[in-house]
Amino acid sequence: MTTDYTMTAKIKHFLLVSMLIVSVTLISADRLGAQVFKTLYTFTNNIGSNPVGGLVLSGNVLYGMTGSGGGGGQGAVFAVNTDGTGFTNLYTFTAGRDGADPYNGLILSGNTLYGSAQGNVSSYTIFKLNTDGTGFTNIADLPGPLTLMVSGNTLYGAAATATDSLLFHVNTDGSGYENLYAFTANIFGYPYDFGTNSDGATPYGALVLSGDTLYGTASSGGLAGNGTVFKVGTNGGGFLVLHTFTACSGIGNDGTNSDGAGPGAVILLGDSLYGTTSYGGSSSNGTVFKIRTDGSGFTVLHTFTSDSKSFSYGLSLSGSTLYGTTDYNDLAGTGTVYALNTDGSGFTVLHSFPAISGPNTINSGGAGPFGGLTLSGNTVYGTTLVGGSGGGGTIFSISLPPQLAITASGPNVVLTWPTNVAGLTLQSTPNLVSPVVWTPVSPGPVVVNGLNTVTNPMIGSQQFYRLSQ
Repeated sequence: MTTDYTMTAKIKHFLLVSMLIVSVTLISADRLGAQVFKTLYTFTNNIGSNPVGGLVLSGNVLYGMTGSGGGGGQGAVFAVNTDGTGFTNLYTFTAGRDGADPYNGLILSGNTLYGSAQGNVSSYTIFKLNTDGTGFTNIADLPGPLTLMVSGNTLYGAAATATDSLLFHVNTDGSGYENLYAFTANIFGYPYDFGTNSDGATPYGALVLSGDTLYGTASSGGLAGNGTVFKVGTNGGGFLVLHTFTACSGIGNDGTNSDGAGPGAVILLGDSLYGTTSYGGSSSNGTVFKIRTDGSGFTVLHTFTSDSKSFSYGLSLSGSTLYGTTDYNDLAGTGTVYALNTDGSGFTVLHSFPAISGPNTINSGGAGPFGGLTLSGNTVYGTTLVGGSGGGGTIFSISLPPQLAITASGPNVVLTWPTNVAGLTLQSTPNLVSPVVWTPVSPGPVVVNGLNTVTNPMIGSQQFYRLSQ
């Protein structure tokens, strides 16, 4: 069986004022045709259920947490191979000193996992655990749901309390805790009445570090109560609101606006931050946005329509493509995985999760991808909160087709594609008139800067290229 991957690259060359003009034509049908969705693992209550916060990857092992189930029913930390084998509960929460019902996902540094779980009443515990399941240690206890990121021996995080929100850092051994920034009071309280203030409230999204500056979002507060994008120094100084999301046409975040409302986590590429909002935008279902790190150039890249709602579970980035999830869809009812170019073009639904049936929320592939995505090579990994044959959620993967790139170099064209997909052959043809005859390009590729690379002379007025397996 032959699979034609991703892109048919067409190069047409004309001599125009001694300039070579190169065009690449993307055949959109190919982009979707080679994707493969797999359910890697299905959760049932006796071994943990309802995975939260996405996954982290080390080698060929995925790590994550379930919000319930697992032994005492209080949630667990688990590991599973990327092919779905070897599922293991590394740690089961007891609702004691260790906490219960973990809220956000894990982060990984070396062989150590860090995360948070709900403690007594309004407190949350920060813990660490070795990837082999040993060494569970409570690092600190803080009020409010926590999000974390790690840099060296320092954890940076955000906490949203019943009355206040704050940013903090703490050493990975539990020493050196310090509040970096305390947000001003949210005038109408916490958490769902979307009161206003000057800087934001309820920072649920993880922070991003660049140099000595942290970037993040507050999901509510700000001048219109719909959240902010901010930056602050790692020493707590220089706090600055980069963007305040505008008022919606309804009450709180209900209705439409120009930019979105309720931002989630952001990611950083160069001098730009990319993120999503849960609400607002021209269809009131959220947006994907871009903003420079100095606060300029705010741009809505995509507005979610009535058949796809964002709910701010963050973005992942590979090259110039953003990947994200929605956990609600009016057509399927259960969410999607999507891709979008960083310039806002090429929005594509990679997978729509099937409808669920009955009170046990059972379906064939999961429902509600309640968390971010993890990328490795040309594979996307994620989790669903419910669904699957056991009704307790799933772990899934989507294999993406490799991208074929083409550039001009003197009298030649240079074609490149990733090395992490085996068995691909570069083929070419001078036209696409049926019957099309594809011929392998010789000589074969060499690896340059981690990419398969072929340099081919320009022959004739046009040439088409493809990857075939």
